[in-house]
Amino acid sequence: MVSNSQSAALIELRRVGKTYRGGTNALENVDTRIEQGSFVSLVGPSGCGKSTLLRIVAGLIAPSSGEIAWPATGGARPADIGFVFQDATLMPWARVFDNIYLPLKLRNVSRKDATPRIMDALKRVGLEDFAQSFPRELSGGMRMRVSIARALVTRPPVLLMDEPFAALDEFTREKLDDDLLELWRGENWTVVFVTHSVYESVYLSERVLVMGARPGRILHDIAIDAPYPRGRAFRESHDYVTRCAEISAALREGAVA
Repeated sequence: MVSNSQSAALIELRRVGKTYRGGTNALENVDTRIEQGSFVSLVGPSGCGKSTLLRIVAGLIAPSSGEIAWPATGGARPADIGFVFQDATLMPWARVFDNIYLPLKLRNVSRKDATPRIMDALKRVGLEDFAQSFPRELSGGMRMRVSIARALVTRPPVLLMDEPFAALDEFTREKLDDDLLELWRGENWTVVFVTHSVYESVYLSERVLVMGARPGRILHDIAIDAPYPRGRAFRESHDYVTRCAEISAALREGAVA
C-alpha cells in the first residue's frame, strides 16, 4: 500500500543513491516524501541501508546520486537536526547536565543561558532530579533518556533516531515508546525512526517505509491510521496485529527482492 498524501513535505528524497568508496552499493533510487510533523519509521533487512539513509538526511554523509529537497524550509536543511544513535554515546566522565549542555556549548551558548533549557529538556524526559548524576549511575533506559534530552535541547524541528531502544528490555522499550510519542505530539517534531522491530514500527508510526535488500530502496509505504494516543488497547487490537502481519510479509518480500 503506497501513501499518496498531499500534505506539505518537509523532506523529499529524489532518486537518492549511495555507493561507498570500496564499491558497496548501499542505496539505489530512493524516492519518498516526509510530511512536516509526521512520524515515519524505516524497516528492512540488516544491511539494507537504513542507517545510511538516515545519515544522508542528517547531512552527515553525502549521497552519490540523487538529491534531498526541503520544500517547507525554502530548500535549506534545518540548522538544528536532532540525532539519537543506538548507543546513548554519553561522555562517561561528565555529569548528565554537562552531557546535555554539549551541543549548546559547541554553539557558544553560556552555561548560565543554557541552564533553563537543559533543565527543561531533563524535565521533559522525566530526569530533572538526575542532572548531577554520572552516566554509570543510570540504567540503560535512563541513559537513553539523557541522549534524547541532549537531542531536543536545541529544539530541533527534525528528530532522526537510529534504533535507539534496540538494546533495552521489552518493558523499558515499551515505556520509552510511549514517552517518545508524548514528546512528539507535544513538540510537533518530524521524526524519522529506524527500527528492526515490526511491532515497534506499527505502534509508533503514521507511516512505515519498508526497504528491500541491498542496494536499499523503498518497496512499500504503509499507512498506520490508528488514532493517537496509543496504548495497551491498540497493541492488543485486531488492527495492530493485521498491520504487523502486513509489514512482516512486506519484509519477507524485500529480503529476497
